[in-house]
Amino acid sequence: MRKGSLAISTFALVLTACATNGGQDVTVTGHRADSSHTENLPPPPPPPPALIRAAPVQGAYIPAVQIPQNPGRERYEGEEVSPVHLVAQEPVSTFSVDVDTGAYANTRRILMLGQKPPQDAVRTEELINYFRYDYPAPQNREVPFTVSTDLAMTPWNPDTRLLRIGLRGYDLPRDNRPPANLVFLLDVSGSMSSADKLPLVKSALTKLADNLRAQDRVSIVVYAGAAGVVLDPTNDKRKIRRALDALNAGGSTAGGAGLQLAYNIAEDNLIEGGVNRIILATDGDFNVGIRDPDALIELVEKERDRGITLTTLGFGTGNYNEAMMEQIADHGNGNYAYIDSAMEAEKVLVDEMSSTLFTIAKDVKIQVEFNPAKISQYRLIGYENRALREEDFANDAVDAGDIGAGHQVTALYEVVMAGTKGWVAPRRYEPAAPAADSSSNSELAFVKLRYKLPNGEVSKLIERPVPSAMLYTARPAAGDMAFVAAVAAYGQKLRGDPMLAQFTYDDIEKLAGTPSDFWRQEFVQLVKIADSLDGR
Repeated sequence: MRKGSLAISTFALVLTACATNGGQDVTVTGHRADSSHTENLPPPPPPPPALIRAAPVQGAYIPAVQIPQNPGRERYEGEEVSPVHLVAQEPVSTFSVDVDTGAYANTRRILMLGQKPPQDAVRTEELINYFRYDYPAPQNREVPFTVSTDLAMTPWNPDTRLLRIGLRGYDLPRDNRPPANLVFLLDVSGSMSSADKLPLVKSALTKLADNLRAQDRVSIVVYAGAAGVVLDPTNDKRKIRRALDALNAGGSTAGGAGLQLAYNIAEDNLIEGGVNRIILATDGDFNVGIRDPDALIELVEKERDRGITLTTLGFGTGNYNEAMMEQIADHGNGNYAYIDSAMEAEKVLVDEMSSTLFTIAKDVKIQVEFNPAKISQYRLIGYENRALREEDFANDAVDAGDIGAGHQVTALYEVVMAGTKGWVAPRRYEPAAPAADSSSNSELAFVKLRYKLPNGEVSKLIERPVPSAMLYTARPAAGDMAFVAAVAAYGQKLRGDPMLAQFTYDDIEKLAGTPSDFWRQEFVQLVKIADSLDGR
């Protein structure tokens, strides 16, 4: 692979960061990226906040906090809630898998501040995929994941059913995981100085560094008014901790320049057959350097095709550009997460990092074809920005999501049985619908999956029929199915989905039950908080 392919100037830069131990100054030599775009000044700060106390919630404590009266410079790019589809006209649904979880943590952060999240900030599939479910594990790497389907009565609509499709990836044993070449790309601009930003970044990445193996390497690149290298590749955990400890925040945000430099470092230390990944940690916008989203995406896709992937970690509030963070992670074949606490850092960067780093299948696409004799209407809950055209499914040139070791992916369809009342009334002039088939010995749908192995270029196909008998034996949602339905309802209610009818937050809480798992217990508290804010 050709080295030094990105246009970055090479004159030296000295970054001075105040160390946290003993007040020592640390001088770091790096490189300044092309500064031709630095004439753009950052936008003005948001207006002063007003003090608001959230309504009390039984079982949940919300302190009095400073809440901005407008969302400041935070940016989201949500899609409209998925529409209803008529099987007679559109029997096939196709989408790319999604293993991001950032929308859940970000929504939690906003709720804990006593605000309802913007509807555009809520992506229901990311809320659903924040949790793990009881899917069977694959037996070997030849077929790297299992496909499960089940069906239940819809809690918010007695006339429909919920079809769940679940994937679970093969979990690579630690000894069989490939070596990792990681570049930490850290925003050290002035806006990162608050406790929930750079200090949390340092703590979070220290946790990740503590889990490195002898064959792994970490480099650290920082960016503020300019970009520089603060740590050359090493697996010495003490050096990594010292480099992180020494960082201080100050200056504007040359994020685009930092990203270019990080890719250069990753490419110079590329591990053939290994994991080569940038881990970007920032509080928001790239306000100096490459600012055009299309230019950033083009850079990320070019490096992705060279084998260097990108994970984005969001921190803090105020100028947070969530839209950019999610987009570039998706185009970089990585994942996007939001870190709002030390516990979330532990979850994302320790408990789930093997899933994040070690890809077992790439370009994973799901296609579901519904049988019009069994199903008349359907809608996919979430995945609005992951929709693909039907012809994209078999086209190996179309990029899609990746699945990491041990990862899970869950998708929910709400479906209307043929011959029963649906959301869309019959049209006057449409052809007669196929006669409803009441037999239980056929299929209600056919599920197909396409995926490529990590080093493959030709996709493999998995096919699973969904027996129609499930329609006639469907029971009220219980156990895992009840919980996933509760999360789906919660996400759609935050989005203002009219299909939920009169289903309340109290109904969602009852549906979720009394979980024993900490993260599920926290979800129930978030439902209570959203309920209190709805009535405030």
